Amino acid sequence: MAAEGGGKEMNEIKTQFTTREGLYKLLSHSEYSRPNRVPFNSQGSNPVRVSFVNVNDQSGNGDRLCFNVGRELYFYIYKGVRKRPGRASLAVPLPAAGAADLSKPIDKRIYKGTQPTCHDFNHLTATAESVSLLVGFSAGQVQLIDPIKKETSKLFNEERLIDKSRVTCVKWVPGSESLFLVAHSSGNMYLYNVEHTCGTTAPHYQLLKQGESFAVHTCKSKSTRNPLLKWTVGEGALNEFAFSPDGKFLACVSQDGFLRVFNFDSVELHGTMKSYFGGLLCVCWSPDGKYIVTGGEDDLVTVWSFVDCRVIARGHGHKSWVSVVAFDPYTTSVEESDPMEFSGSDEDFQDLHFGRDRANSTQSRLSKRNSTDSRPVSVTYRFGSVGQDTQLCLWDLTEDILFPHQPLSRARTHTNVMNATSPPAGSGGTNPGSNGNSITTPGNSVPPPLPRSNSLPHSAVSNAGSKSSVMDGAIASGVSKFATLSLHDRKERHHEKDHKRNHSMGHISSKSSDKLNLVTKTKTDPAKTLGTPLCPRMEDVPLLEPLICKKIAHERLTVLIFLEDCIVTACQEGFICTWARPGKVVSFNP
Repeated sequence: MAAEGGGKEMNEIKTQFTTREGLYKLLSHSEYSRPNRVPFNSQGSNPVRVSFVNVNDQSGNGDRLCFNVGRELYFYIYKGVRKRPGRASLAVPLPAAGAADLSKPIDKRIYKGTQPTCHDFNHLTATAESVSLLVGFSAGQVQLIDPIKKETSKLFNEERLIDKSRVTCVKWVPGSESLFLVAHSSGNMYLYNVEHTCGTTAPHYQLLKQGESFAVHTCKSKSTRNPLLKWTVGEGALNEFAFSPDGKFLACVSQDGFLRVFNFDSVELHGTMKSYFGGLLCVCWSPDGKYIVTGGEDDLVTVWSFVDCRVIARGHGHKSWVSVVAFDPYTTSVEESDPMEFSGSDEDFQDLHFGRDRANSTQSRLSKRNSTDSRPVSVTYRFGSVGQDTQLCLWDLTEDILFPHQPLSRARTHTNVMNATSPPAGSGGTNPGSNGNSITTPGNSVPPPLPRSNSLPHSAVSNAGSKSSVMDGAIASGVSKFATLSLHDRKERHHEKDHKRNHSMGHISSKSSDKLNLVTKTKTDPAKTLGTPLCPRMEDVPLLEPLICKKIAHERLTVLIFLEDCIVTACQEGFICTWARPGKVVSFNP
């Protein structure tokens, strides 16, 4: 890419940026950090992470956020984008009324001998009185806490008998109140149930399923104990995993540079992809489950088709490792080939898309792609990435990439931001992937080489159903025997004796005797994968350019979250920033 300006311009920290849909602006009153606001010395520390949950407290301010900085963990009310009614006519900035009071966190914890590395809220059980938060640690433990009640309800892998390595990712299993999955830098993942204990001895395992570069074991025990399952995936650290929107599939990225996608129910490998070089660090799903985006040490973002199991595009805009990728489920556009489909003024079109029926109208238009007798409707996607180069990039995955053999529509495209009537992906709203509908698989032909595709500032969310999983009989029987993979687990809450709140983990000795013979790992020669469907050459797939690429921090970026009215980013200095979407805040400029 060409330089955007001189050296001073390149090093300037941006506080706003413009896309086709309008101006995104940094909100100073919505910045969160440690109470003293002093930049954190991040040398040798684990990445800063941010988790959100809505507790529906009827106050209109139900969002809560948790973030870790060094040995510290904070839990605050999130004020985010807050309009000030009756002030729109003012032409001068107001004081930061309603700014977050960092001196008064709802909960604050400082850990000894270990650091929080990741965390995740259970959105199914969250209320104004209680939330369940899982926290993973650098020494391998996982803690279940309630930062509203300020309680510690349980500690898993306390004696580090299950795994001694750093926890890299922890998430609740979608649709479950008690099952959660934990990944470690050892390359192992473990399935836990909050209602079971971990035992006082190292677990013994029995092989359940084995495949290419992965194995799944169950825990052998007279009584049910954690972990319920142990996954060994690839080589090196397992850096991140993500569940598909319907919860049926699991995408994992590892330090060996592989993306592996599993059917979570039947523990079957669905497909793989290899990075251009180096490890893959991050992964995310499109809101409809059709595409997966990864980022990593090759400084690229890679788009992989779940249906076709192939790379369909790469994006180059970062100058260093890509640390987070995320889809924006709230930005969409619909393009129709027949201009007679809609007649009226641009104002009428805007009313249709921003009005009360916007979500239903857009859903109807997007669903036409699956109809055999409908006019062509193109669907494009917006996703973002942040990296160690301190830059935020936004990307548009457009119809020329998604459907290379389909004639381009001549109709005008309108880009809009989804309003409050459109539910976010995976939040209990419309999720066609969960209704059992199957995807019509397009042809597996590889598109002709495209030297470069300038990202057009249009994006959309398609809501076609995700591929239905087909349970393998023997595996399903084995899984049900151990009662591990039911997404409709028991609803009753099991209260365990509280553990010490600020536990010290630094000097715990362990005599783990886990002598499990792991699956034989075959190293893949990068020279033999380059140029294959597993890792196509750069000239064999379209190359995306970022819609915007802006330096927004002094230290490497570690968080990118798309919310309905804003984008949230965070850097390794411990500053969590809110970027208001166009039209979501009162402008004080004349």
